Amino acid sequence: MIKNEFRIEHDSMGVMRVPSAVYYGAHTARAMDNFEISGQRFPAIFIKALGLIKWAAAEANMQLSLLDKVKGNAISKAAEEVFEGKWDDQFVLDIFQTGSGTATNMNANEVIANRACELLGGKKGDKFLVHPNDDVNKGQSSNDVIPTAMHVSIIDASLHLLLPSVRKLEFELESKSSEFADVIKIGRTHLQDATPIRLGQEFSGYKTMISKSIERVEQALEGLCEIALGGTAVGTGINTHPKFAVSAIQKMNEHMNLGLREADDHFEAQSSKDAVVAYSGSLKGLAVSLIKIANDIRWLASGPKAGIGEINLPELQPGSSIMPGKINPVIPEVVLQAAVQVIGNDVVIVTAGFSGNFELNVMMPVMIRNILDSLHLLARSSEAFASKCISGIKANREKCGENIEKSLAMATPLALRIGYDEAAKIAAEAHKTGKTIRETILDKGILTAEDVTEILKLESMTAPKNLQAAPEVKRLSPDQYYSVDKHKK
Repeated sequence: MIKNEFRIEHDSMGVMRVPSAVYYGAHTARAMDNFEISGQRFPAIFIKALGLIKWAAAEANMQLSLLDKVKGNAISKAAEEVFEGKWDDQFVLDIFQTGSGTATNMNANEVIANRACELLGGKKGDKFLVHPNDDVNKGQSSNDVIPTAMHVSIIDASLHLLLPSVRKLEFELESKSSEFADVIKIGRTHLQDATPIRLGQEFSGYKTMISKSIERVEQALEGLCEIALGGTAVGTGINTHPKFAVSAIQKMNEHMNLGLREADDHFEAQSSKDAVVAYSGSLKGLAVSLIKIANDIRWLASGPKAGIGEINLPELQPGSSIMPGKINPVIPEVVLQAAVQVIGNDVVIVTAGFSGNFELNVMMPVMIRNILDSLHLLARSSEAFASKCISGIKANREKCGENIEKSLAMATPLALRIGYDEAAKIAAEAHKTGKTIRETILDKGILTAEDVTEILKLESMTAPKNLQAAPEVKRLSPDQYYSVDKHKK
């Protein structure tokens, strides 16, 4: 054995050997032995949130004269390094651990304490110099730190990862709505022909689905701005200064400007995770919208010869190991898989949400894992959908025109002139003979050619005269959004 390969640390349970090179301590080492479950670690953005909280706590404790400046500045500097991601490799614990996340809170306390010892010229493990509980965790409990870090990391990931990606998708769909405004195609209900619609109108519907999903995400995000910090163990704020939470939250907002505020009721904030459940529901709603849009895109591009084929997707890669020339809708399929995983994640989050007893939820780590996974999946798949699929879609105008002319739904406007029953007979005969509705009605001689041309005018079918245009709603660009939103970084 190499000399000094391990150091000896003491905690409330006794003596623990810890590798000399690491910054975590005895509590983390014990947890590593106990929680070898999945091999999954907390995402870096969550560790960043822990660093922010510990930095703000140190600054608040110094401001309140609860921590001397020399020690406090060292803790503050070490926590800042955690925030910056410098010590991500020191956060070694499995997601599946104690339901409060205490082990990971202590992981942060120990890493920061030992790094602060170094900054003060001491050695790792010197608790007389900087103590992980008494100094780094001063005024806090795992029971208010972990839910606070959960909210902070969700807000951070939402504002700087998810929403920019989804707004890009919204923009690309709106662009296609304008580009395809003059392309008239057959509509479909029940997977059967329906009356004509413009391809741009279909894409307008997709764009609005995403716009409304964004609004629901933003509304749910507001509830996460309330944080539990200051409640300590059970919500009473035992062992913390009455001004600690206000001071620490102010400093967190100064550092990242996330619009955080102290919980109105700390007992709700620590015993309930309803705000996270609600936010996950908004992500599930976005996932459902993405599934609908991606499936429609696949159907519209099906073929290219024996399917609907009304749009052409960008050709990204060969689609078969055996069929030459086959190109598959790979990006919509990626979106579908990511979206169904998000729906599955939501089931876990909902179940975890009602799994707290009395003053504490005891499934927070798995909630953190799933909600951040959902955010990442939706952000990356939306980005790919926008840039590698939607932006490159082309309308197959010829196929759109062919499908309309062949459709029996073209008999619909005839009903106003000759009645529903007669129009139905025309449709049945056209189906039997293989002729178009236009050809069949002209063969019957019921209407003049001029009348038929006017009645079957596609433009009038897709924009009825009695349809009042809805007022245009101008959405803010991403730059404008961040310039007026309170979450601006």
